[in-house]
Amino acid sequence: MTQFQLFKTRRFLPLFWTQFLGAFNDNVYKNALVILIIFQGSTLYGIDTNIIVTLSAGIFILPFFLFSATAGQMADKYEKGMLIRRVKILEIVIMSFAIIGFYLENIVMLIALLFLMGAQSTLFGPLKYSILPQHLSEQELTGGNGMIAMGTFLAILLGTILGGVLVGIEQYGPFIIAGFVIMLAVLGFYASQFIPIAQAPDPSLKINWNFASQTFKIMQYALENRSVFIGVVAISWFWFMGATYLSQVPAYSQSILGGNNEVVTLLLTMFSLGIGLGAVMCEKMSKGRIELGLVPLGAIGLSLFSIDIYFASQHFVARPAGELNNAIEFLDISGSWRVLFDLALIGLFGGFYTVPLSAMIQKRSNPQHRARVIAANNILNALFMVLSALGTVGMLQAGFSIAQIFLSLGLLNAVIVGILFMLLPEFLQRFAAWLRYRSL
Repeated sequence: MTQFQLFKTRRFLPLFWTQFLGAFNDNVYKNALVILIIFQGSTLYGIDTNIIVTLSAGIFILPFFLFSATAGQMADKYEKGMLIRRVKILEIVIMSFAIIGFYLENIVMLIALLFLMGAQSTLFGPLKYSILPQHLSEQELTGGNGMIAMGTFLAILLGTILGGVLVGIEQYGPFIIAGFVIMLAVLGFYASQFIPIAQAPDPSLKINWNFASQTFKIMQYALENRSVFIGVVAISWFWFMGATYLSQVPAYSQSILGGNNEVVTLLLTMFSLGIGLGAVMCEKMSKGRIELGLVPLGAIGLSLFSIDIYFASQHFVARPAGELNNAIEFLDISGSWRVLFDLALIGLFGGFYTVPLSAMIQKRSNPQHRARVIAANNILNALFMVLSALGTVGMLQAGFSIAQIFLSLGLLNAVIVGILFMLLPEFLQRFAAWLRYRSL
């Protein structure tokens, strides 16, 4: 069965739409909030707008540190289909309060709801990834993960664009956003009704509500299998890179490419479509297997095109300051297509890199505490994203340009993955075997 045939099965389609609509909703809400903050945040207790936006991003990530350990335990203890439906009900409740927040344009209330949305996403994360091995065969795992990854990044892209467009509608924008996020939450709940039963792997588990001690314990579960833990670190490193690109593309577009918001959207579209395409290509390239040989291929592409985007930026001649290009004008400038292809290929090879790692973690984790291992992965992902933000701020303050940050990412990626491949030679062994197979 090819990955697209999974859309014909109840084992996969309801889960796909449930997670797609959830990610879509998160990003519509987040970007609408950011737009409101940008236009009104300067009056909020005298705090600088940029600081409020940065704090909002941190507030969404914070629940991953606080609640992932509990979320992982619950996903291992209870039937997953039932839990997913309860999480979607929670999303409807949270988004119902958003009507009040957007009506009053109360930034404090909307930020508090953003924290709750982060908590809801934290609860959903271990469920959606630990349920896949229960509903899909080993031969379907790579394709299933590829489709989930594609859906997630497309949802992020569409949600980011639509959130900004809808909230910007004069007079009625906040009302439209409020209604739209509730509609998405209800549709997500409806989709979740069709998810088949996934029995609890450890129903006798006693939940430890102390998040600090339990976080330490789930990290130990991740460490039980050396390849699983290295896979967790490798995925977290990709989120470090991805978070850096996503956060810096707007400023890169304006300061280096001389582009307006249309150019930002174009760049983010190329990056997201690249990841989606790379994710769905994995199934065909691996012949349905969990092929770790694709991980080095992805890592090589990530480094090469991160380095090339630096050189593309050096040769890019933008218009004089103050004359920002729209998308059409940008495409007429020599070197613009090189930048676009670099971002698309960074995304493409990122898909090759992450999908086999996700499938490997799901397959090799002990089924009894698989969800807790995935929760540990989510905690490390969040940590690496925070480190990405701190590192980027530090480099900008030290005088690095955004293009130099991208160059540094490419070089650092070669070092980090090189160390990981030495710790687990299976990656390079499978890469060599995959190349031999492809050459026959």
